[in-house]
Amino acid sequence: MNLQPPAPDEPLRLLAVHAHPDDESSKGAGSSAKYARQGVQVTVISCTGGERGDVLNPRLQGDEQVAANLVAIRREEMARAQEILGVDHEWLGFEDSGLPEGDPLPPLPEGSFASLDPVEAARPLVEAIRRLRPHVMTTYDENGGYPHPDHIQVNRISLVAFDLAADPGYAPELGEPWEVAKLYYINAFHRQKLATVARHLRTLGTPSEDLEQMLAHFDESRDRLLTTRVDVRDYLQVRDDALRAHATQVDPDGPFFRVPHDVERLVWGTDDFELHRSRVGVTLPETDLFAGVREAAGETR
Repeated sequence: MNLQPPAPDEPLRLLAVHAHPDDESSKGAGSSAKYARQGVQVTVISCTGGERGDVLNPRLQGDEQVAANLVAIRREEMARAQEILGVDHEWLGFEDSGLPEGDPLPPLPEGSFASLDPVEAARPLVEAIRRLRPHVMTTYDENGGYPHPDHIQVNRISLVAFDLAADPGYAPELGEPWEVAKLYYINAFHRQKLATVARHLRTLGTPSEDLEQMLAHFDESRDRLLTTRVDVRDYLQVRDDALRAHATQVDPDGPFFRVPHDVERLVWGTDDFELHRSRVGVTLPETDLFAGVREAAGETR
């Protein structure tokens, strides 16, 4: 099957695959909001409902009503974040695996997302890809961005689905085959960015204790390749508003929000990605997830 670039008058389409509700607002949210406002059809997929998540907002911890209704509340929070970002949203329908703790780690809950065979778990994502026909897809790296089992499983099923969705011999009942042009890993939190922002804050005489503590845990040998940096300086407030919509999951005054936007705009105003697979010609580095796709469509915008 040949890759079919979009016609010049056809909207571009982006599919962002995430593990839990709130991940879409802390990882690549500025890019999602930017592209949506440029007329790109942006769809966020949440693989799980976050059923085993904790209440992380200190203002809501201990609230029995919140604890008893957390699943429904997280769905309402996701709906608010979706509206703020201006994107479409779908649930893949898997059960949150939780974050195992202990030594040795306990087994994953039976039937939870991360406990499933990646090929089987990829089936609903294959269906979504064939139905939505995205030109670009974003997901997590092989370490999940951080080693939560659901995040690692997102990487696994994304890679499987990228190939199987294009295979005309695989599960024709899931729809017509579709080749996604480009697959990216989201590099949301990485040492290069944190170090640059922290260094600038030191020069201003306002060092960030949060950033300095985070940097202490980063190993330079684990730096990711930054192939693609999307300018999101105009969308930092949208990103923060979407993340705060997940009120049970973030401290509204916590570290996510303590770096002033003017500092971010000045020293690192991009969402960063690593191009992992491409079926179109590319020239690196890039500033646009659709670079190569636009050219293949003969677009001039």
